Amino acid sequence: MDNTSTKNQHLVSVAAGEVNLEGNLVIPDGATGIVVFAHGSGSSRHSPRNRYVAGVLQQAGLGTLLIDLLTHEEEEIDLITGHLRFDIELLARRLVDTTDWLGQYPQTHHLQIGYFGASTGGGAALVAAAKRPVSVKAVVSRGGRPDLAGSALPDVQAPTLLIVGGYDTPVIEMNQDALEQLRIQKQLEIIPRATHLFEEPGTLAAVAQLASDWFTRYLTPESS
Repeated sequence: MDNTSTKNQHLVSVAAGEVNLEGNLVIPDGATGIVVFAHGSGSSRHSPRNRYVAGVLQQAGLGTLLIDLLTHEEEEIDLITGHLRFDIELLARRLVDTTDWLGQYPQTHHLQIGYFGASTGGGAALVAAAKRPVSVKAVVSRGGRPDLAGSALPDVQAPTLLIVGGYDTPVIEMNQDALEQLRIQKQLEIIPRATHLFEEPGTLAAVAQLASDWFTRYLTPESS
């Protein structure tokens, strides 16, 4: 079910196995692509950083789906244990279910699908992309852990952009290692003077612009 709040904006519930995932869906008029956000460690669809990036993508004419890959109950548990956010197979499986749902939902079935992953969500996005090579057309990872995708990396067929902060040294190395294992169109962008969360002035705007350019390039019928 979905409840329309304003034009082109919907609160949706996506069946994923035995649970339902809550998401905020926005579809601009004339959109040809939609980006699913895979949130990272301890984050949710209410993350101000991801909401900002989603707004930039919407301005570029792209649809967005900010979805919680964990239920409210699971998030409560994860705040204590911290283990579910690193369950990459679980997160990827739910991303796959969300992708399949988009392919059947009347307002999105015609749209090209991309993933925007943050932190551990970056690893989950790449695993899910490998599982749905026909459906997923592009992946962008922000401060992500693509290394957590492991053996799935060589199977990814979606053009992939990895974005890392220049001060996020350990994660830079993880992304460089993952980049070598990707066998498709790929790119690593390092944002100068940015830390892991891109909280420094102008750094998140740079991420959003890079992501917008990447998705605009690959989420069009001509590029498929």
